[in-house]
Parts: sequence; structure tokens; C-alpha cells
Amino acid sequence: MKNMERNKAIELRVNGIAMGEIAKQLNVSKSSISYWVRDVKLSKAQLKSLNSNGHSVSAIEKRRISRLANTKSKHEDVFKRAYIEAATLSKNSLWCIGVSLYWGEGGKTQGTARIANSDPAVIKTIMNFFRNVCNIPDERFRAHIHTFAHCDIIQAEHYWSEVSGLPLPQFYKTYQKQSSASLNKRNTLPLGTVQIYVHEKDFFYRMMGWIDYLKKNYD
Repeated sequence: MKNMERNKAIELRVNGIAMGEIAKQLNVSKSSISYWVRDVKLSKAQLKSLNSNGHSVSAIEKRRISRLANTKSKHEDVFKRAYIEAATLSKNSLWCIGVSLYWGEGGKTQGTARIANSDPAVIKTIMNFFRNVCNIPDERFRAHIHTFAHCDIIQAEHYWSEVSGLPLPQFYKTYQKQSSASLNKRNTLPLGTVQIYVHEKDFFYRMMGWIDYLKKNYD
């Protein structure tokens, strides 16, 4: 769904549509639209047209490009510093395990650190890593359970809350897939899967720096 919205936003922007109008049409925040269309360059004619419609596009566009450049520069700095500190952190076995787990199972797009799994041992290990190596405070975590039609939602929520050590108020509304195909998961995923999100500013880019260190030093 997000990919469809992103592609539509880019298409509209290429055609010279104002970001506010795109946000309204797609019912998506203007900040998301700005991020999605960041690489779209408007022609002079398009900028002039938008300006003539009452939008201070030239000034807005300059500020937007400057803001994105500053954000990118900051993220690159976090990435580089993480790569450097990894040389010391790699002496910690839990760091190596946690970064390796995230490398294999974690999200590497969208700028938010997240990892999903159905194995409670993996979730316990990654939470130990997040808390005791990365020093992520508990209030920065969120969790999202995905279950199948045959699952007991309440049982799954209490189970993953206990496994992760996170209280239920920090869980998003459980998603239950209503599909006949889910019957095949009855024995393999009786309690579904859980995805852990880390809402810690810049942590995603720090993690990417650590992974890059492993890629280049343990091949």
C-alpha cells in the first residue's frame, strides 16, 4: 500500500502538483510526501505555475531541499561514527549477536529500526541487545503482533508481552489475517509473529553503520 501511495505521489509531483494537494489527494501527511518526492526536480515552468497559483514554491522548495540535505548529512555523520565505534563494540559477544540478528532479520529501509520474528528466543535476545548494549530506554519501544485467523489474540498479546518484557499499552493493535491460507500456519505459528520497533532518533542509522562494519570486516 505504501509503495502504491509513494509511486502515485512521485507521479503527481513530476506533473507539477503542489505537495499540499498531493497530501490531500492521497490522505497522507505532507512530511511523508516531501520525503517521497525529495528527488523530483520541478522545471522552471512548473515552479512558475505553482507560484502563480499562490504558492511560494521557490522559497519553499529551497527550504525543503536544504532541510533534506541537512538531515542526510546528519544521518551520514551518525553512520560514520557508528562504523568507527564498532571496532570497540565488536569485542562484546552480545553486540556481535545482536547486530548479526538485525542484519539477517531487521528492517533496513524506511529509517526506523524494527525486527520481526516468531521465535521467542530471537525476540528475547534482540531485546537484551537493545536494552543492555544499545541502552534503548523501554519507553522507546513499540510492538506489533501479526496473527492468523485461528489464533487467540488475547493469548498472543500476553505471550509476546511476557517474551519482550513490554507492557501491552506499548503494543499497536494486533493484526489478524483472515485467510484460508492461515490454516496451514496452525502448527508452525500458533501465536503469530511480533515486530519490535525502536523509536529512538538516529538509532536506525547507527545500526546501519554497525552492519556495514560487520560486512567489511567479517567476510
